[in-house]
Amino acid sequence: MIEGPEHGFTSIPKGIYWAIVTLTTVGFGDIVPKTPVGQMLSSLVMIIGYSIIAVPTGIFTAELANAMRGEQLKHDCPVCSKNFHEHGAAFCSRCGNQLFAKVESKA
Repeated sequence: MIEGPEHGFTSIPKGIYWAIVTLTTVGFGDIVPKTPVGQMLSSLVMIIGYSIIAVPTGIFTAELANAMRGEQLKHDCPVCSKNFHEHGAAFCSRCGNQLFAKVESKA
């Protein structure tokens, strides 16, 4: 074992607590829980805290990707029927045909 009891790793739960505190980057401050129940509760709060940030971020990112894909689906080529053109593309990437007809304003 690399770290032994002289460094505070006296049991598996203490090692798990150390890993959670380290991986969540909470760190060991001046005030730390000393009892096993306190360490278990603080570990749970740390993991829930990360979940509160990670889950909505994942949902937001997935919805943003879906919205971007939705924009790409609207640009179908009238000649070769290729879809999935880049947003804002003026010409088809497969056949080179103009995707949109020019609209001339009457002045």
